[in-house]
Amino acid sequence: MERSRVAPELRERITSPVYSVQERFASWERVVRRMEPGWASDDFYPISAYANDLDSRDSLGQLMNTQLAEAREGILGRLLSQLDERFVGATVPDPEHSLRAWVRPDRVRPETELGVWWKRRPLRDPWD
Repeated sequence: MERSRVAPELRERITSPVYSVQERFASWERVVRRMEPGWASDDFYPISAYANDLDSRDSLGQLMNTQLAEAREGILGRLLSQLDERFVGATVPDPEHSLRAWVRPDRVRPETELGVWWKRRPLRDPWD
């Protein structure tokens, strides 16, 4: 399906699904690792990428909600919980929504429906 949405010259370069469950988990883990203290990288990471990563976490949650309880409560559910806990440990509450000028949920939803990741900010801003 992903291949059908790109130009013919790009189709053959796609060797695995970009939006697979595995890739979604790997993406969230990269975000968490980037937020953790002591992680230093010269990789360019704009604040707009942070917003995309939070939106991607929303998609991962939606995906997990569509799975059978066995999957949600099994290894994938535990992995997601562990990553979320690490994220919380590497961020601080942001009740003032200080990042909202740059980091807004893509979909219009009441604040009460947003995941905790939208209500926190990194201990250190990785886009400085």
